[in-house]
Amino acid sequence: MTETPSQDLEKAKEKAREEEKERQKELEQAKEEARKQALDQERARQKNKGGSGAVKVIIYLIILAIIIAVVAWLSLSVTVTNVAPGVSLPFTTTYGVSFPEGQTITIGNIHINVLSYQNELISDIDGVRQKQVVGEDRIISERRAVITTLGAITLMDTNFQINLKYTGERDNRAYFDLAVHTSQQVPDILLKQLLPAEIDARPI
Repeated sequence: MTETPSQDLEKAKEKAREEEKERQKELEQAKEEARKQALDQERARQKNKGGSGAVKVIIYLIILAIIIAVVAWLSLSVTVTNVAPGVSLPFTTTYGVSFPEGQTITIGNIHINVLSYQNELISDIDGVRQKQVVGEDRIISERRAVITTLGAITLMDTNFQINLKYTGERDNRAYFDLAVHTSQQVPDILLKQLLPAEIDARPI
């Protein structure tokens, strides 16, 4: 049966509508796909941004910790006072030290001046003079040392006593084995805060 022109036209219109629907469907799919990609990209960007922010926070915290440590170190304060003897001093740390002759050196509140003469050494400690020969000890009476930082935080509070054993003289410097007896275990880094750089204290 032969189709009439009007039927052919109707079929053409129907086909055009089907094609238009198909194009609309493909367009919607493309839009949906683009929207999903945009969402995925945004999520990835936010994730990267969040990770970057966490790294920045960690870096800032590390820098802050370093600044606090430096300030704490620079604000270390040592206070030495006289105390009555009698506290047990079971811990001992020994250093090899050398004192420049004729120069007063201060350890806490202790003032030490040494001068060699022939085979003897005259040590003046807080105005009290005593002769020493090689191998002889001189004991400095017990004291209390408190090291604080940031004006209020106590890092060390211990009684201590110093024993100086004269070991000889050379190049205008008097050499000693210096033993520090303390009432509690004290880290070397804090104990050396008591000892001035002029005596070049080295653990032995």
